[in-house]
Amino acid sequence: MDRARFAVKLVLATRNAHKAREFATLLAPHELVALPDHVVLPPETGETFLDNARDKALTAARETGLHAIADDSGIESAALRGAPGVRSARFAGEHATDEENLAKLLREAPAGSGLTYVCALVLADPGGRVVHAVHGRCCGTLAATPLGGGGFGYDPAFLPDDLPDDRTMAQLQVHEKDAISHRGRAARKLLALIGSY
Repeated sequence: MDRARFAVKLVLATRNAHKAREFATLLAPHELVALPDHVVLPPETGETFLDNARDKALTAARETGLHAIADDSGIESAALRGAPGVRSARFAGEHATDEENLAKLLREAPAGSGLTYVCALVLADPGGRVVHAVHGRCCGTLAATPLGGGGFGYDPAFLPDDLPDDRTMAQLQVHEKDAISHRGRAARKLLALIGSY
């Protein structure tokens, strides 16, 4: 069966180059189109990951006239009662870097405490309808020391429960990370719904 027959074109509602690379692999064979420069995404002011993903997907679909997908994702710390949650990208401040956010988490949560990566992924159509909405989760614990040069965000200090060893998410090969990550799990759920062979 020819996989290309089932590929569709989707606008990816993000300006995050790391996410764009991940989703290009995770959502193959579908073609991901970069968000046009003129499209202004709404601020992430929702109370849940789903709120933010939905608003971005609907905006991108309306502005481009194409089906669009958007995610909102982050990390929840059991020791911090679910923080940083939807504020993961701004945990250390509105314009904080990944390194600053990670340093704040390491200061405030004890090593070995529980963490959960969460991803909400939404597909919207140009008519203003949410076609599908899915979630993916990956559970783990906080490492005492960041390790690894791969991944991004909180990956260097995230020890996934799914592995039999003590590697952080940032120490995994791309295919290993994709198999267990919150975005990988959400993407596979979405692929099952939109049809991929």
